[in-house]
Amino acid sequence: MPTTLKAKFDTRREAEMTVERLVQEMKVERTDIFITTDGADNSAGDERAGADTAGDNPTPASRADAALEGKIIVSVDIADAGRASDIKAAFAEFDASEVAER
Repeated sequence: MPTTLKAKFDTRREAEMTVERLVQEMKVERTDIFITTDGADNSAGDERAGADTAGDNPTPASRADAALEGKIIVSVDIADAGRASDIKAAFAEFDASEVAER
């Protein structure tokens, strides 16, 4: 039976890493994955991560203009509800919160 799994992430990096795990290792089609914000504003999450943070020299300093306006939501439509536990495990691996299935 088809189902949708949804989770919230604090950073854009966590959401992107989850998507890559789903696509590359679990063979979920990208067309079945949706990324949105937890509100009407553009957002990179609640916390700076990845390209928004400072790196080693000669990398520039941390960016101060990251849109930190709320969590990132990743939704996955799956035809086989039997895959739900694997997808939830990928969500957990990258610190998802508020995981829901409908």
